[in-house]
Amino acid sequence: MILTIGTIILAAGDSSRMGRQPKQLITYKGQTLIRRMTESALALQRGPVVVVLGANRDQIAPELADLPITLVDNAAWGTGQASSLRTGLAALYITKKDIEAVLILHVDQPLVSVGLLQHLLLVRRETGKGIVACRYDTQLSVPALFSRDYIPELLAMTGDRSVKWLIAQHRTDCTPVPFEAGAIDLDSKRDVEEFLSVV
Repeated sequence: MILTIGTIILAAGDSSRMGRQPKQLITYKGQTLIRRMTESALALQRGPVVVVLGANRDQIAPELADLPITLVDNAAWGTGQASSLRTGLAALYITKKDIEAVLILHVDQPLVSVGLLQHLLLVRRETGKGIVACRYDTQLSVPALFSRDYIPELLAMTGDRSVKWLIAQHRTDCTPVPFEAGAIDLDSKRDVEEFLSVV
């Protein structure tokens, strides 16, 4: 049976440690990070894709203008990741109410691939667990797949609480998927310089 999912790509941050360039627009292998992640999500062909923007929206949105996605703005992006999650979930509900699971992605993990996302779906089908999350640096975090049963808890999160926090609350219902490259997280100019120097 094919799993119908809704994907939320969180890309609302202001890239404060990047200087003037939004990290969403960093180029890797000829594409911006936001474009790469969005196209990877679309390649799954499993349901709607929502991209949540906030800061630098006017610069970032044109990168996605020709893609079949739902683009939403989170005016409260500065309050933390939870508000972007709520914004994305609301957009998913409007787009397609009968999804079976939610896939959550961050835009600043350049080595996330379509193959990895497909593997998460396969693990969910094989294990039946409510959460499938990537493991790196001793943590469980995004990319992560949550069954629809977790939507109320995702909506209830506030402030800086992230999906990593929610996963920790339900460790027994989570299957980890090793993804050490997930630790590569482009948060600062130095992160970008070091990453681009070795790829």
